[in-house]
Amino acid sequence: MLGTEFMWGVSAPLGKAILAAGMSPLMLTNCRMIGAAALFWIVSLFTRNEEVEHRDLLRMFFAALCGVVVNQCCFVWGLSLTSPVNASIITTSLPILTMVMAAIVLHEPLTKLKVGGVFSGAIGALVLILGSASGSGGGHIAGDLLVICAQLSFTCYLVFFKSLIGRYSPVTLMKWMFTYSAICVIPFCYSDWLAMDWSSAQAIIIWGAPAFVVGPTFLSYLLLPIGQRHLRPTLTAMYNYVQPIVATIVAICAGIGRFTAANALAITLVFTGVYLVTRSKSRADLLHNVPEN
Repeated sequence: MLGTEFMWGVSAPLGKAILAAGMSPLMLTNCRMIGAAALFWIVSLFTRNEEVEHRDLLRMFFAALCGVVVNQCCFVWGLSLTSPVNASIITTSLPILTMVMAAIVLHEPLTKLKVGGVFSGAIGALVLILGSASGSGGGHIAGDLLVICAQLSFTCYLVFFKSLIGRYSPVTLMKWMFTYSAICVIPFCYSDWLAMDWSSAQAIIIWGAPAFVVGPTFLSYLLLPIGQRHLRPTLTAMYNYVQPIVATIVAICAGIGRFTAANALAITLVFTGVYLVTRSKSRADLLHNVPEN
C-alpha cells in the first residue's frame, strides 16, 4: 500500500504537465485504462492461467465501475471544477468513509484505537494541505461533490469486493477490471482521440503518458490488491494519507517547497494514525478475545 500511494502521490505533477500540454482529462484517464489493460494482459501470458467463474466476471465489472471508472472519472472531472486544495482535503475523507461503511457492512468494530488513528491521520493530512494552501483559489460546489463521489465509489470497492480480491491473483483481477474500464470510457472520449493532433504533440505527452500508464497505473494497481488481500479495508484506506506527504517531499526535492515544523507535525500525526489503526482489533480478534494493543 505504501508503494501504491507513493506512486499515486508523485503522479500529480506528471499528470498536470500532460494536461497542460493539451491532453484532455478524460483522454488521459482512458489512456491509463487502455494501457494498463494491455500491460496486464501481456503479463498474464507469463503467469499461471486462472479460470474465472462467470459470476465473478460480472462482479469484476462492478468492481471496475467502483474502483476505476467512477473513481477516476469523478475525481478528474471534479478537479477541473474545484481547487486542488479542496480536492485534496476531500480525499482525506476516504479512511473515515471506509471505517463507517466497514462497520456497517463487514461489522468491523469501531474501537477507540481505530477511531483515534483515523482522525489523527485526518488532522495530519489537513495540517499538511492547509499549510500549503495560501494563495490557492476557492473551489466549486459541483466539483467538490464530484470528488466526494469519487471517494464514495472507492470506499464501495474496498468494502464490497474484499472477498473477490482474495480469490484471484492481482494480474487476473486487474486485467479484467481495466478491460471493462477501458470499454466503458472509450465511447465518451472518442471525439477527444479524433481531435488530438499527434503529429504536433509535445514531448511531455509522448513520453509522459506512457510513464503515467506504467507507474501510477499499472504498477500501483498491481500492488493494490496485494495490500487489500492482507489488510482490513480501514487500514487500506488509511494509507491514502500518505499521498499529501509524498507530494510535499516531491515539492521539496524539486526545489519548489521547504520542510517546515508543520510538515514534521503532519507526518508524525499521519504515521501515528496508521500505527493506531494497525494495532486496533479486527472482527476476528474480537471473536478470539485478542486484547487491543
